[in-house]
Amino acid sequence: MNGFFDIPSDLQHSYFGLVGLHLREALLPVLAGLLAALPIAQLCVRFRRLYAPVLGVTTVLYAIPSLAFFVVLIDYTGQSEITVMIPLAVYSLVVFVPAIVDGVRSVPQETLDAATAMGLGPVRRYLQVQLPIAAPAIIAGLRVATVSSISLVSVGMLIGNQGGLGNLLHDGMIYNQPRLVWLSVVGTAVLAVLADTVLVAVRLLLTPWMPRDTHGIRTAGADTQTTTRPEPTAVALEDAVR
Repeated sequence: MNGFFDIPSDLQHSYFGLVGLHLREALLPVLAGLLAALPIAQLCVRFRRLYAPVLGVTTVLYAIPSLAFFVVLIDYTGQSEITVMIPLAVYSLVVFVPAIVDGVRSVPQETLDAATAMGLGPVRRYLQVQLPIAAPAIIAGLRVATVSSISLVSVGMLIGNQGGLGNLLHDGMIYNQPRLVWLSVVGTAVLAVLADTVLVAVRLLLTPWMPRDTHGIRTAGADTQTTTRPEPTAVALEDAVR
């Protein structure tokens, strides 16, 4: 089994070292994209006319091929992880901005009025009321962005072994070793599934008022349980005034 995970020396990493590199290059851009999207989405919510132009810009940026991004960035950041991570962060905006905007806009106006009456300013109301209620939509976008980023990291193999597990795919084709190709493809798929599973668990923890059945099928006693489950608006307001 140990021989199955032997990696060519030119990759300068063990197999699990490549896994760590892959996760770092995939998850940090998603986090950066989420942090950038939060204020952008709030501006779009507050100034509705901004939403269409912002969405258009993010869509155009998403349409730029990653190789073109690399060509532009490589003169400034070199053959480094940063060159791979910047395009991934930019690509994530096309998912995060509409997810956050739609989630925040779904908050009932009476909830916002109640939060204002409790003395919450715009910033606290956004962070402590609107975002918690919009959490299901945001996490749904986070799942899409995370899985997409894990997949796209492999393109970094074209700029100096910066593709994480994608480097194995490159070496497997060069050395004609199917074992390396399988390690790359299966490893990337497993990471995507695990990351998505973790985010589903996070969603269940952060949104206890949401249905547990992800397939849309009601379980026995579900109707009685929903009557006693607290509303998300009430939960958010209670947390906000603590």
